[in-house]
Amino acid sequence: MQKIKKFFAGVKKEMGRVRWPKKKDMFKYSMAVLACIVVFAAFFVASDFIIAGARSLAEGLK
Repeated sequence: MQKIKKFFAGVKKEMGRVRWPKKKDMFKYSMAVLACIVVFAAFFVASDFIIAGARSLAEGLK
């Protein structure tokens, strides 16, 4: 039981040292993540359309 108390005391101490991001920083990081998601989604959608078009074109030539 003493080890558990010591563990949680250490956790509390370490959580006090954590530098939590400000609201402005959190918004900036969230927008960066969303922008990356949109860019990658657009890339994969475009790749899918190109590959599907190439396959249908190849099947038409048979």
